[in-house]
Amino acid sequence: LVAKAREVYGALKKEYGNVMWDDNGNIGKRYRRQDEIGTPYCVVIDFDTIEGDNPNTVTIRNRDTTEQTRVSIEDLREHLIF
Repeated sequence: LVAKAREVYGALKKEYGNVMWDDNGNIGKRYRRQDEIGTPYCVVIDFDTIEGDNPNTVTIRNRDTTEQTRVSIEDLREHLIF
């Protein structure tokens, strides 16, 4: 799980520069913390990312709408609109 998260983080960091890694507390606390500092999107790597019905997918959470969408890692950049 951590290896896949680092892989996605590294790719996003290279592409966008200003990317934050947050693995402290439960997911609700992470979302609140990121909302408070103005992070437009949270990308969540979870067990479904590496196994289950939808491998190689992540959840993107939009700060403004709180909508959560499951997308393939390959298509991730298409869903991050700044």
